Amino acid sequence: MTRAIVFDFNGTLSDDEPILCEIFVELFAEHGRPLSAQEYFDHLAGHSDPEIVYRWLGRDHPDVDAVIEERVRRYRAAVSDGSSIGPAAREAVRYAAEHVPLAIVSGAARAEIDPVVEAAGLSELFRTIVSADDVVHGKPDPEGYLQALAVLGVPAGDVLVLEDTEAGIASAKAAGMRVFARQGTLVPARLAAADELIDGIDVELMRRVLG
Repeated sequence: MTRAIVFDFNGTLSDDEPILCEIFVELFAEHGRPLSAQEYFDHLAGHSDPEIVYRWLGRDHPDVDAVIEERVRRYRAAVSDGSSIGPAAREAVRYAAEHVPLAIVSGAARAEIDPVVEAAGLSELFRTIVSADDVVHGKPDPEGYLQALAVLGVPAGDVLVLEDTEAGIASAKAAGMRVFARQGTLVPARLAAADELIDGIDVELMRRVLG
């Protein structure tokens, strides 16, 4: 039984991983450590913003906060109109919210999640949003999912998580939840730990998991 659904944000609810990749490629080049798109998807996609910066620029980098702030600013300029959450995903969220409580657990900053979700007309449908600002340890640590679980108030085994990366799958699994992985960000072989692979998020999926 699915008694709650939790969405990852970047690359799952918000179809934006190519946008994030482009922004990080530009930013890291400006900071003297060029990054290719392949390197982004091979090594960084799915991790929290601080962890991405630490991994690529080094944990002793003096401007981690400034890099993250600029990344968020560029992201908001690109998608704050809500366009990265497509019509099918919006319809799916509205349908699911009529049946079970919903949450978002993301490695992104709240400053970039909130404007997109609000512009898409979905902000009132989520019981809680757990962002990178709310945790000490980002994915693959389960801290974010455990926080959401406490608010949702249902057993972990009754929660379905929708993710798109290895780190996200590991995080949700460590919290005891079932995981469906959206294909597209990573190759299917890297999503093998999920309970099921899906092509996208739509009402048909919601009907199936909630039926």
